[in-house]
Amino acid sequence: MRVLTINGSPKGKKSNTYQLTRSFIEGMKEGDGSIEECEIMVDELNIRPCAGCFSCWSKTPGTCWLRDDMAQMLERLLWADVTIWSFPLYFFSVPGPLKTLMDRQLPLMLPFMESDGGQTGSGGHPSRYDMSGKRTVVISTCGFYRAEGNYESVRSLFDRLCGRDGYTALFCGQGELFGVPEVKKRTDEYLGWVRRAGEEYVEGAIRPATREMLDQLLFPREVFERWADSSWGVNRETGERESEALVFTRGMAALYDEGSWSGHDLVVEMAYTDVDETYQLVLRRTGCEVRTDGLAEATTRIETPLSVWRAIAQGDISGSEALIEHRYRVSGDFDLLMHWDSHFKAIDDIAARTSADAEPVGGDSASSQGRTSFAVLLTPWIVLWSLLPVDPFWGSLASLAACALVPLVFYRRRKTVYDVLTGALVAAFAMAMLLGAPLRIVIPLSYLCFGIMWTATCFGAVPLTANYSMNEHGGEKALANPLFVKTNRILTAVWGVLYLLTPLWTYLILDSGVQGWVGAINAVLLLPMGIFTAWFQRWYPARVARG
Repeated sequence: MRVLTINGSPKGKKSNTYQLTRSFIEGMKEGDGSIEECEIMVDELNIRPCAGCFSCWSKTPGTCWLRDDMAQMLERLLWADVTIWSFPLYFFSVPGPLKTLMDRQLPLMLPFMESDGGQTGSGGHPSRYDMSGKRTVVISTCGFYRAEGNYESVRSLFDRLCGRDGYTALFCGQGELFGVPEVKKRTDEYLGWVRRAGEEYVEGAIRPATREMLDQLLFPREVFERWADSSWGVNRETGERESEALVFTRGMAALYDEGSWSGHDLVVEMAYTDVDETYQLVLRRTGCEVRTDGLAEATTRIETPLSVWRAIAQGDISGSEALIEHRYRVSGDFDLLMHWDSHFKAIDDIAARTSADAEPVGGDSASSQGRTSFAVLLTPWIVLWSLLPVDPFWGSLASLAACALVPLVFYRRRKTVYDVLTGALVAAFAMAMLLGAPLRIVIPLSYLCFGIMWTATCFGAVPLTANYSMNEHGGEKALANPLFVKTNRILTAVWGVLYLLTPLWTYLILDSGVQGWVGAINAVLLLPMGIFTAWFQRWYPARVARG
């Protein structure tokens, strides 16, 4: 199969549409390894406008008198089995140089009148050559939020050239996003569907399911249009040019999610230290206002080089790693930064809204089936420690029942290796009691094993507590946050050491006259550690942020 690509963008290979076209061709090659390809960059050709002399119809039939690159172009059009017209939408039609090339196709036609096959009822001209079996693909991007309603002129043009059902069109809105690094994950996902469309095309036709994915918006209209308006760097009211830092800040404001409003306005102050500019983002129920003057008292102040925050936004560096390295500082309400993605929705979260088959991502939006449960982990241990000292027999049975019943909740919750290990250990201790093991050995030993399980995880990639506290910090993506992991590593280590020491006083309590209360006593003794944990989870990240 011979494929001719005509790139009508003045930007050549830097064209956003060109990315879609290359993905489509890659898909074609995956479906047909015998493809022979030819690529033409219209902007590199010397093609003069049609003179309208009709010499190619009368004086020199099939040959234009103009001596330029169009003769070679006509040969390529006749050579191709599939011609792909690739171009951005220019003023609701094709770019000028491409239209000139299309005008110069007149030598391919005969001058005689004929019916256009009922397409328009206006008549047409027959082809000078046998064009049967040749196929046409039209690929284009535009700057509007969607393609629908903006391609009537283009469709009318190709309807006349190819017939209404004689070509395959792939029109994509929000085309400028294909050159924006911050949204590369979403655009790469879309290009993957374009690649699949190319593979299906050589097999016969693009399937409806793939077409449905291609017709979806890259981002919701309101998000895209806010971003597009801010990206020009021109003040809407005054028409004056704005600084790079202000344009970037307005871009952040475009990602604000009004649904995160907590009942009172928040003020985020961005102090860009490398360009000496400060702006404020006021988070309201009705949207996000960017203040350039008349600044109010900030809820949270972020002092950062613009280059650093831009790199974080683009995903080039990790925000948490940059914080640990003191590449930026945070003062005021650090909790706002910890929940940044709930206020300024991550690009992935926004993209998920537009994808019909996308699963919700992130902490608050994650389904319960994807969440772990610390309560599930603790329940068998609490039953063992509370009931076994009161009545070893019935306490053992209750512990076994807990181990048997707890897994039933995993149809709604995600289990971890520690949930599985807990079930095995608690069941083993309960069976040991039923077989006659002494209570004074079983209970302290159970605390010791629990402490070893906690402490051992401090030396792994993910400490135990992080597997559960991640639910409140964006789900599994929190595990890629080194500050989150470090905070949990410290807490897991402290808890682990505490549980390693617990067997000592537990043994003494069991040797006294209040052995039935050992579970309650240990719960009270560990209560201060629970209070410390809640405090430390807020204090430590804020301390790192202040530098």
